[in-house]
Amino acid sequence: MTNQRHKEAVLLAKDYGVKYAAEVYDVHPRTVRKWRQKLNKENSTFEVEDLPTGNLPIDKLIEDRIRRYNLKNDYMTQAELINVKIKVNGPIGIAHFGDPHVDDDGTNLEMLLEHSKIVNETDGMFAGNVGDVQNNWIGRIAHLYSQQSTSAKDSWRLAEYFISSVPWLYLVGGNHDAWSGSGDPLEWIMSHQGGVFNNWGVRLNLQFPNKKIVRINSRHDFKGHSMWNTAHGVSKAVQMGHRDHILTCGHTHVSGYQVLKDPATGLISHGLRIASYKIHDRYAVEKGLPDQNIFMCPVTIIDPQYDDNDPRLVTTIFDPLEAADYLTWKRKKYEKKK
Repeated sequence: MTNQRHKEAVLLAKDYGVKYAAEVYDVHPRTVRKWRQKLNKENSTFEVEDLPTGNLPIDKLIEDRIRRYNLKNDYMTQAELINVKIKVNGPIGIAHFGDPHVDDDGTNLEMLLEHSKIVNETDGMFAGNVGDVQNNWIGRIAHLYSQQSTSAKDSWRLAEYFISSVPWLYLVGGNHDAWSGSGDPLEWIMSHQGGVFNNWGVRLNLQFPNKKIVRINSRHDFKGHSMWNTAHGVSKAVQMGHRDHILTCGHTHVSGYQVLKDPATGLISHGLRIASYKIHDRYAVEKGLPDQNIFMCPVTIIDPQYDDNDPRLVTTIFDPLEAADYLTWKRKKYEKKK
């Protein structure tokens, strides 16, 4: 039963508010509300059956939230630098594909598939992608499908064919890809490929058989733009503290390249902004943007016998076919040394 003190507090709260009553009776406002609820129930002429709330008890809820945070924290901590064991001895190559946009009428699909074929036919060559596999128009811009000849269904068929065509070390989900939301089909497709997939960016710690470590930091975009330097964003990332050997990004459909050395450690970083296979872009024409597409699939040749401060550790070649010839020569040279 509600005692007299509770009744007086409830009456005081009615006239002057719960907060004032709580201060007078030196209790928490929540306590006054509970007293009021109990008093109302006692004075009621009917009583409703107590029903389960369907909610976890507060102690179980807190326990669950802590568990979920620990799961997320473990993932985020480990995803900051993902270890990848390279099982190939000697030099390797990584073909970094720019934004494919496989379903766009302005995309050079023939060139994209030709570059994929080069990767598959070259011993020791792998692939990476900086994002925007397709246009993936959704929501208020879904009407743009009417301006291209590829349907949404066929767009996903092309995307799956392309993603399944090469051995990916990494694939970054760009802004167009992220529009798919949490049920992203790209993530499901990549789960069968063995490579690393993440929206916006991935960072890999390549571990070679000879114990050499090479880090790759790829994002759909690195913040920072300059009218004088198309590689400004990625080179800024290097200068602001990203101590990685290779940094790649795309998004703006232009090409840029810078090589920078950390004076403290001697580490040489190669920063690449990679253009798109979407050669003819309605948006670029509409805005009058200049053509700065020099390369859309540069290849970084990594020779793990060299140190971080040696320019021979990473060699960047802007044409995949030339890179394939160079990598083949390097690997033959390595085999002869064995």
